[in-house]
Amino acid sequence: MRIIPIASGKGGVGKSLIAANLSIALGQAGKKVYLADMDLGGSNLHLILGLPSPQDGIGTFLSAQDIPFEKIILQTDYANLNFIPGDAEIPGIANLPAGQKNKIIRRLLSLEGDYLILDLGAGTNYNILDFFLTSNRGIIITTPTPTATVNAYLFLKNIAFRLINTSVKRTAPGAALLDRLKKDGSALQRVYIPKLLEHLKKEDPESYTVYLKRASHFHPRLIMNMLENPPDANKSGKLRRSCQQYLDVDMEHLGIIYRDDIQDTALRSRLPIILYKPQSVLAQAIYRIADKIIQSEGEDDQSEVLIADLDESYQNAEAEATVDFAAKLDYIEDLLQTGALSMGDIVETVKTQQMEINQLKRENQFLKSKLVKYMTK
Repeated sequence: MRIIPIASGKGGVGKSLIAANLSIALGQAGKKVYLADMDLGGSNLHLILGLPSPQDGIGTFLSAQDIPFEKIILQTDYANLNFIPGDAEIPGIANLPAGQKNKIIRRLLSLEGDYLILDLGAGTNYNILDFFLTSNRGIIITTPTPTATVNAYLFLKNIAFRLINTSVKRTAPGAALLDRLKKDGSALQRVYIPKLLEHLKKEDPESYTVYLKRASHFHPRLIMNMLENPPDANKSGKLRRSCQQYLDVDMEHLGIIYRDDIQDTALRSRLPIILYKPQSVLAQAIYRIADKIIQSEGEDDQSEVLIADLDESYQNAEAEATVDFAAKLDYIEDLLQTGALSMGDIVETVKTQQMEINQLKRENQFLKSKLVKYMTK
């Protein structure tokens, strides 16, 4: 079974929508899929699937001793898709102790199927990081906005540090180095991963070797969501370069998805977008990503990925952005010709987008001022 954790550095980037629709697309392709709602502090994935609120979920399984894990697995009406609800109503369920976290990981990994998709909560607490690290090929969802890409980078920075931390035994010489960093919060915030690895190599060669072996197999995958135009696809290349230079981590690009307000209509209709409008640009992008995942089935999760293949994935994503943008314009033109969309609707959409652009400019200026202030310290 291939495990696909799906995470994001911040909320509101479409992570759960992609997780739900991607699961359905894989199921339609004949794959047996388990979709687990691991956003335990705010579980709402059932709403995107159009399912009623579940009585039992991961929270009740962990808190009640008499509920077998099999009881919380729901068979859905979607082909080959089983759903494992989370639980947002049990206080403290988002902050699992290590024992319960390991218990749920063991039960999830014991399932028999083709894919296990984990819809993780936003943020960087240890539970989310460890769930993400159950696979070497987890997916990061972000958008082209500066705040979203910065948070995606920070998520991967925390993942890199967690990978280092779990490669060092508590009795190893490198543990003292990591403890010093943890005690100094400001130093941890500013830590330069390649420099930290240099120190680890000197002080604890054995742990450094363990880390290198794990890191050589670790290649997370990226989906850039909510694009407005083809140049937005270039933001993924900048994020990749930052991860390469500052984190010693490289990513594969799984693809791009354009913003489409039809997803809100689909949600109100309690239907996943690929069923509500399967021919839409958004739905076709989901199917394309599902095809890429299926095509990669021959690759072992422990195998190393060629740099040339990673480079090609970014080139393909840029090409997809251009093709999908043309398809989106053709769709708008069809709506105008049929009268389903008026010129007033377009004017209102442009006004809304202009407001969003102005907001992004203010956020960008704020981030620049913070960066200048930090660099002049």
